[in-house]
Amino acid sequence: MVFGENIKVRKRILQLIDGLTDEEFNGTPSCGGWSPKQIVEHLALMECRVATNIAKELKNPDSPRVFKKPISVSASPLIKAYLLEYTEPTDTYLSISETKERLHQSRNFLLDIYDSATEEELRSKSIKHPVFGYVPLIQWFRFVGFHEKRHLRQLKRAVDLAKSNPTPLYESSK
Repeated sequence: MVFGENIKVRKRILQLIDGLTDEEFNGTPSCGGWSPKQIVEHLALMECRVATNIAKELKNPDSPRVFKKPISVSASPLIKAYLLEYTEPTDTYLSISETKERLHQSRNFLLDIYDSATEEELRSKSIKHPVFGYVPLIQWFRFVGFHEKRHLRQLKRAVDLAKSNPTPLYESSK
């Protein structure tokens, strides 16, 4: 199944943030890095961007057909990642429930795009990735899960930090 791993990783993300207060969720560590909210916001932004790009490319009659790429390595922190401007999280205060809703909407958008295309269309068209070059559209759905898996470790550290030292290390950006 294309979304099997995505579902498992998303469930783990939601479990991690469930134990936080909105202040812990939004708090930025004084030692640097993203808050739990910023990490989750980035994931929703990335998923929407992937869905948007797939939808656009499905309409492109000149989209190149390419071979599958080893996208599973994108879950590894050893692979250089590129933060694209349109996936950069904001400093805007959002509740956990608001952010979960954004995740829900981004996933539904991705699922709608998947359901709107045929398997052949998804295999015969591609989008360029900054590391892998052109990647078949069908692989971009799994890429979302690998991307979330990559950030899962980062989110776990941010959540642990928020829970262990919410007062000295975090300031609310509300």
